[in-house]
Amino acid sequence: MQLPRALPGQACLRAGTCLASKDRRWAMAATVEGPELEAAAAAGDASEDSDAGSRALPFLGGNRLSLDLYPGGCQQLLHLCVQQPLQLLQVEFLRLSTHEDPQLLEATLAQLPQSLSCLRSLVLKGGQRRDTLGACLRGALTNLPAGLSGLAHLAHLDLSFNSLETLPACVLQMRGLGALLLSHNCLSELPEALGALPALTFLTVTHNRLQTLPPALGALSTLQRLDLSQNLLDTLPPEIGGLGSLLELNLASNRLQSLPASLAGLRSLRLLVLHSNLLASVPADLARLPLLTRLDLRDNQLRDLPPELLDAPFVRLQGNPLGEASPDAPSSPVAALIPEMPRLFLTSDLDSFPVTPRGCSVTLACGVRLQFPAGATATPITIRYRLLLPEPGLVPLGPHDALLSHVLELQPHGVAFQQDVGLWLLFTPPQARRCREVVVRTRNDNSWGDLETYLEEEAPQRLWAHCQVPHFSWFLVVSRPVSNACLVPPEGTLLCSSGHPGVKVIFPPGATEEPRRVSMQVVRMAGRELQALLGEPEAAVSPLLCLSQSGPPSFLQPVTVQLPLPSGITGLSLDRSRLHLLYWAPPAATWDDITAQVVLELTHLYARFQVTHFSWYWLWYTTKNCVGGLARKAWERLRLHRVNLIALQRRRDPEQVLLQCLPRNKVDATLRRLLERYRGPEPSDTVEMFEGEEFFAAFERGIDVDADRPDCVEGRICFVFYSHLKNVKEVSFYRGAVPVRVPEEAEAARQRKGADALWMATLPIKLPRLRGSEGPRRGAGLSLAPLNLGDAETGFLTQSNLLSVAGRLGLDWPAVALHLGVSYREVQRIRHEFRDDLDEQIRHMLFSWAERQAGQPGAVGLLVQALEQSDRQDVAEEVRAVLELGRRKYQDSIRRMGLAPKDPALPGSSAPQPPEPAQA
Repeated sequence: MQLPRALPGQACLRAGTCLASKDRRWAMAATVEGPELEAAAAAGDASEDSDAGSRALPFLGGNRLSLDLYPGGCQQLLHLCVQQPLQLLQVEFLRLSTHEDPQLLEATLAQLPQSLSCLRSLVLKGGQRRDTLGACLRGALTNLPAGLSGLAHLAHLDLSFNSLETLPACVLQMRGLGALLLSHNCLSELPEALGALPALTFLTVTHNRLQTLPPALGALSTLQRLDLSQNLLDTLPPEIGGLGSLLELNLASNRLQSLPASLAGLRSLRLLVLHSNLLASVPADLARLPLLTRLDLRDNQLRDLPPELLDAPFVRLQGNPLGEASPDAPSSPVAALIPEMPRLFLTSDLDSFPVTPRGCSVTLACGVRLQFPAGATATPITIRYRLLLPEPGLVPLGPHDALLSHVLELQPHGVAFQQDVGLWLLFTPPQARRCREVVVRTRNDNSWGDLETYLEEEAPQRLWAHCQVPHFSWFLVVSRPVSNACLVPPEGTLLCSSGHPGVKVIFPPGATEEPRRVSMQVVRMAGRELQALLGEPEAAVSPLLCLSQSGPPSFLQPVTVQLPLPSGITGLSLDRSRLHLLYWAPPAATWDDITAQVVLELTHLYARFQVTHFSWYWLWYTTKNCVGGLARKAWERLRLHRVNLIALQRRRDPEQVLLQCLPRNKVDATLRRLLERYRGPEPSDTVEMFEGEEFFAAFERGIDVDADRPDCVEGRICFVFYSHLKNVKEVSFYRGAVPVRVPEEAEAARQRKGADALWMATLPIKLPRLRGSEGPRRGAGLSLAPLNLGDAETGFLTQSNLLSVAGRLGLDWPAVALHLGVSYREVQRIRHEFRDDLDEQIRHMLFSWAERQAGQPGAVGLLVQALEQSDRQDVAEEVRAVLELGRRKYQDSIRRMGLAPKDPALPGSSAPQPPEPAQA
């Protein structure tokens, strides 16, 4: 895409030199709504009826009539019922959307017994339409006509994604019904008469509001599959043990605290799912069910379990407090009067809080939650926290990891708690979830590790990562490929991948003298990407296997590794000369072809080979030579993200420029949201970037950044790309002297020299006109009394800082003033007194407010809050950055005077100390 160059100013985006690679090329770059439906279908003359019938016939496919994906499906069906074509009498399967006018829907359904007498399957579902967040909407169906009970042949009825509050009476009279689907409705109970359906074999009532079950449910002697997950059930009737034909029972995500002993009478049961309940015990007789192959008890409150179930291979128990002591009940009335644990909610101007041996529950201003149990500390202690912007030196990411949160620092570091502290971190939902997991990463003894993490969902886009921590350090949330680990004893063991069952590692007896921990991660590459990279339609690869271990680098006995053959390849038909086993040992730069150094044993689906030490392994099937170099490029392709760059200017204040780096699939939606407030060019061409890569934005034509901000390095704005976080900077600029020598970034942008140039894209911006004789820095010649707003520990805002804030507010200043508590009459007075000078209006309002707030605690926090409430998050973030720099300067001065111990430096951080904020 060729961007226009007529505008006088340009933002040039440049890759960071530390991460540039010589062989990289930076590229420059409905919802269909149906017509308004009538209340009833009107029949026209014969010719019109014939035409309508001919138009409806294409929806017929043999004995199936599918009208759920087309607008006006009820009208189409009514026309067919009026015409009665021969094909209609043969229809056995009907699908109809319930996103229709309720009266029209009821009229249409009333015609079914007469017009489709042979109907065997009826699907009346909602869910075809979605809300603004992408969630499926329920249909308008709240009841069914009584005449539907006349469908004598009906065996399958699907009423999912509707608004049913009670089960329609006609359903209870369908004696031949074999499958009934009621998921995603509003049912709070099931009728007793449901037990009288003699042929019912499949019943699902998931995602409803069921609190109890009718005892008559146990009379469904033919029922084979029952799904009651995602409801509000707290008990089960004992009669449920009468379901003698039941094969599968799903009760996940309810509120069950116990199970009836009659469950042990389900002798045909093969699958029992009970995860995400409140179970404190389960009947031991469940282990004696003869056909049971899976019992899912994950995420309950089980502290003890019968030995028969604890040792059973088909039982899943993750997420239970097994072996932990139960909380002690109050032993006396006096103990029952112990006050509830204190709850603290911190505001944005607080960065510390006290914790006593009583414990407390704390919610930080950034949304992080902490739970200190009683007795976690023996003496009172003060906890401090900081939420840090991620940077490469602070964020430890693996090759295929993605960062999902900012970095939380909790102090004091290294102090061990007597009981683990609960920590809940908010994170951005990952884009890809298949074969990946979300974990909390922390630093411990100069190394980073992952904690056992549980996910909690408060809303579709509000997710928490929950873990238990024994001491405080730095914490962040990452998405990584699923990791499987085990402890290898001298007797040997087997390690399998949970995401890719065909990947296995077999440890023979004697492979190690001492137990050692090994782990595996598996990454899959799309076949289309590989074929496009190689230009070879038949090329294929296996999943990429990463193996790591603790202890000595080599095993005493060869370890057998099994990998699936590349997709589409079988051991009976492959050409061995095209099969390559590649090996990579970090931090080497290339992949090595070790096919000739190992013995590949091939089966129909798998390849097995033996190794004595662990690293990365990859099977390739290709006719290309020099496969190692191609593997390196393919591996880079796995890790690259395709993004676009944009530069937008605020419509009411063109000196405000928004610079943003976005994943390609989010550009259109973001522009639609921002263009109401900003104007700017089209996005740049697609650029490929690594997770955690650093790049810069610089301005041409003598434009410098007018800000005291830590991300400004030599006049350039520094970005770090993280695919799941906001890569956006909002800056102000002013015109300085036009340099004689063109900046290096601009020169690279104009000439685009060489394949390894660091330039990525040039985006035009429009310079605002100069304002009289104010010079490059507005307000530089003002005579104002010296003013410090704030205090030494939380940070000062000086006269120079307030001038910088005033210069950014523009026409938004009245909204900021009102949120600061300035009266409307005062705002009008300032407008009139300085009616010819917008800048003077802003400065007078801001400095008169600041003078009244001098010496008052919380004034700076009030300013930040007012900026946020006025939709000026950009200025609020810069004020926070200035305060942080001031706090660091104050702490450094205390340490230099020997008044306080020196704080430990951030791990891996080698960046120079940013300059202190400008002083008056």
